[in-house]
Amino acid sequence: MQLSVDHDSPVPPYEQVRARISELAHSGELPVGLKLPTVRALAEELGLAANTVARAYRELESDGVVETHGRRGTLIAAVGDTAHRLAAAKAAEYARHALRLGVSQQEALEAARGALAVAYGERSPQGA
Repeated sequence: MQLSVDHDSPVPPYEQVRARISELAHSGELPVGLKLPTVRALAEELGLAANTVARAYRELESDGVVETHGRRGTLIAAVGDTAHRLAAAKAAEYARHALRLGVSQQEALEAARGALAVAYGERSPQGA
C-alpha cells in the first residue's frame, strides 16, 4: 500500500491518511479483507505520531471503510454493503427522532430532501 503525507499541506495528516485509504478501498485497489498495517507500523512508515494514524483508522471505521477485529487487526470492509447499512441505520435514527419531536412525516421528508440536496450540492427542491 503506497501512502504518503504532505507535511506542507493545509490538510491535517490524519485526514490525508483517511482520505487516501478510503479512496483506495472504494476503487478496489485495497480489496475487501486486506489487513492494514498496525497503527504503530504505519505511523513509523509515514513519520507520524501513532495517535495521528489511530485517529485516521477510527474515522475510517466510523465511515464503514474498515473493520477492527482485535488481534486480527484492521481490515478493509465490504465498503458498499457497509455504507448502505450505515446509511439505512442513520435514516432510521432520523425517522425515530423526527417522530419523537412531533414532526409530521411530510415535514420530515421535506427536511431530509433539503439536507440531501445541500449535501450533494444541489439546489434545495422547492415544493417537492
